[in-house]
Amino acid sequence: MQLSRDDLLGAYRRMATIRQFEERLHEEIKTGEIAGFTHLYCGQEAAAVGVCDHLTDDDYIVSTHRGHGHCIAKGCDVKGMMKEIYGRRDGLCKGRGGSMHIADLSVGMLGANGIVGAGAPQAVGAAIAAKLDGNGRVAIAFSGDGACNQGTTFEAMNLAVVVKAPAIFVFENNHYSEHTGVDYAVGTNKDIASRAEAFGMKAWRANGCDYFDTYDAMRELLDHVRAGNGPAAIELDTERFYGHFEGDPQRYRGPGELDRLREDRDCLKAFRARVGEAKLLDIAELDAIDAEVAQLIDESVTEARAAPAPDPASVAEDVYVDY
Repeated sequence: MQLSRDDLLGAYRRMATIRQFEERLHEEIKTGEIAGFTHLYCGQEAAAVGVCDHLTDDDYIVSTHRGHGHCIAKGCDVKGMMKEIYGRRDGLCKGRGGSMHIADLSVGMLGANGIVGAGAPQAVGAAIAAKLDGNGRVAIAFSGDGACNQGTTFEAMNLAVVVKAPAIFVFENNHYSEHTGVDYAVGTNKDIASRAEAFGMKAWRANGCDYFDTYDAMRELLDHVRAGNGPAAIELDTERFYGHFEGDPQRYRGPGELDRLREDRDCLKAFRARVGEAKLLDIAELDAIDAEVAQLIDESVTEARAAPAPDPASVAEDVYVDY
């Protein structure tokens, strides 16, 4: 599908924002100012953006512990995210959620969570609501090669097929479930998408390190789901450039593996090369975006550091839903 110039610039801006946001967090975490565990999304930017570029604020996504990229791709405010990660009162969740629990219902981001495979049932619930409303919305569950082994994911896929819900299961296969390689953790059939097909839904496969491949596959998939054909799934072959969590020594990696991934499977490099060779964009325009994003990230960190902490007296707020 031919993308417009504005589409391409927007896609690059979103991917660059995710990359610089995460690279900056990698440095800021070392200062000790950010509490809790953090799981960086560097390397997987094309997956989140290639999927979410088809969505509107009315569509839903449910994220994972590695959720910053999904949040940015879905339109969450970057400064609000940074304040949330710093535990500040003006964060997207008032500083209560932190890195693994960012949500913004105004853009259809139903939340990230630290439980592997927990997003699939939530997405199916949202998809059932969308079906009942009859408004054409879809709900997407992002998960990884680790979640594909979880019973919650199997149950959610089965229920989605039974009720023909407009749910989409996005499996980002970055080849490591925490510290365990996919070759060991996944059974004889390594084709994760085929697990979804076994429940009776249609499944796609795409190169998650290639924005264009991901975008095109998602266009076909979403056309299928929005047409009332029930749920679908996609497996995106991708890579993460950092450890499972910040501080992970990554001793499970092979010699030179990370250098090879940065060289051969960097989705931003691939995007720049493709649009440059095809003369779709001027590389100077992309460099200008990089500079603008860098300024945004600088401002986000500065404002987050200066922002007030939550009032201890508010600790009991938002604990229970008030009907």
